[in-house]
Amino acid sequence: MKNNLRVERAILNITQADLAEKVSVSRQTINAIESNKYVPSTVLALKIAAVCKKRVEDIFLLENTD
Repeated sequence: MKNNLRVERAILNITQADLAEKVSVSRQTINAIESNKYVPSTVLALKIAAVCKKRVEDIFLLENTD
């Protein structure tokens, strides 16, 4: 799965730390998601989408290999 979280965060003009605080995770977790090293849980993906005011599928995209 890939994502465009970094772009969405830039649009909102918030840091990884800001987003992490809003969704109750560490900044390192947000970094790992953006780097495609960690796939968030459904709950976390929904929280991130809510902060970004987007649908989950607008941020997280399935690849053919998923």
